[in-house]
Amino acid sequence: MENPKARRSIYRLTASLSDSISKSPPFPKVHGRQWIQPTLPEGGELWSPGDHHSIAKETPKHAARLDLMSRLTEQTPWKWPRHPVHFICDPHADTDAFLSSLVAAGLIKKGGPEDGDFKLIRSVKKSRILIGGDCFDKGPSVLRLLRSIHQVSDRGARLTLLAGNHDIRTLLGLRSTGSAQAPHNEHFFARLGAKSVPLLAEIAREYLKDRHALRGVPSSRECQRRLLPSKRWFDEFPSIAQWVMPEKNIDRELKRLREKIEELQTACDTADLSIRQTYAAARKGEELFLHKKGTFSWFPRNMRLAHRSGSFLFIHAGINNRVAIMMAEHGIKHLNREFRRQFRGDPFEFYYGPLANTMRTKYRLSDMPLTKFGVDLVNKMGIHAIVHGHRNLLHGQRIMLCKGMINFECDTSLDRNTRKKEGLKGHGASVTLFHPQGQVLGISNDYPKIKVFEPAALIKK
Repeated sequence: MENPKARRSIYRLTASLSDSISKSPPFPKVHGRQWIQPTLPEGGELWSPGDHHSIAKETPKHAARLDLMSRLTEQTPWKWPRHPVHFICDPHADTDAFLSSLVAAGLIKKGGPEDGDFKLIRSVKKSRILIGGDCFDKGPSVLRLLRSIHQVSDRGARLTLLAGNHDIRTLLGLRSTGSAQAPHNEHFFARLGAKSVPLLAEIAREYLKDRHALRGVPSSRECQRRLLPSKRWFDEFPSIAQWVMPEKNIDRELKRLREKIEELQTACDTADLSIRQTYAAARKGEELFLHKKGTFSWFPRNMRLAHRSGSFLFIHAGINNRVAIMMAEHGIKHLNREFRRQFRGDPFEFYYGPLANTMRTKYRLSDMPLTKFGVDLVNKMGIHAIVHGHRNLLHGQRIMLCKGMINFECDTSLDRNTRKKEGLKGHGASVTLFHPQGQVLGISNDYPKIKVFEPAALIKK
């Protein structure tokens, strides 16, 4: 049974936060909602006293969650972004979801059904659009989404791209097709599995239509050799990987790779892609994304691992102790420089190292650990909350209290294919807004109200 004193504390928090949002709700003004499919939320709701769709922790007692959050906000004053930060994460190749999210954020005025039928709202140039990773896979068109993102940037928006695990995995897989095979790297294309096939089919349709498109492409047998790991790899990889991976992780990697090879071959057959077409599309993809003058080379060139604004650290999935040490000793700029250096270097050392772990961690036993030691280092830097995607939710954004750190979980299942698997209709619309006046707004078409979080209200007496 919950402590009556703690329950009274909840009522005080609720009352103070209600007063705050009733005085000055910084809700975005939406323009052109008739041109988007999702129904957007109306009005605001207190985030802190919400149910499990709003706050999660490893304890069922709601009073304990609020008590911990109150203590965390009291540690030191929070610093807020100088300009609004709009965080949109995990669009997964769904352009309609991305544009609908910009409408929900009040950043564009949609004026028609086409992707380019929009105008930037004047205030957008004083804001930052932060795309939190995972533009690749799952959705209907990677290339269309990237063109739309580029168009928003070209029209004057301040836009920052964070790297997601799907983005990095795809880019490393494409790069491996043009590299000399080595036991520690020859599996990276196969690791993509069936998820890579829609992009490869898209590239083939758009760039390999000419009847001479396969001229110079080697035989089917040679293409298979270049794309898939040899039988020798399964014997050699465990000894190569043992210095970076526990034995059980290596066993899981071997098992999963066999499954991914089968999935890849089945998906290529379903998409009517021969092994030679698959290879040609992968090589064209490497040219488009990774060559200096490639059409989409701006995407990996502009990716960052992390972004800091005020007391908030934005990253795709999470952090670990080794990354916390690196940030504490050298800062976020160094972290991003090291990310770019490692990304261009040996893919094995990068992908299985601490930096890439930040793009896929869910704080499982198989992930690199984050302990109180790492959290304390980050807190001493003045970072009080981590903002991320990666773990998809069905009822809008959620606050997770993890390892004594406030986490804003913002992957709200935007793309239509993920939503279909989850029993949701159409594509989504979602943005998490970090406002200079000291509030976080969680806006999602899957929750009827805008969730409002205000640390200042939590520490009022």
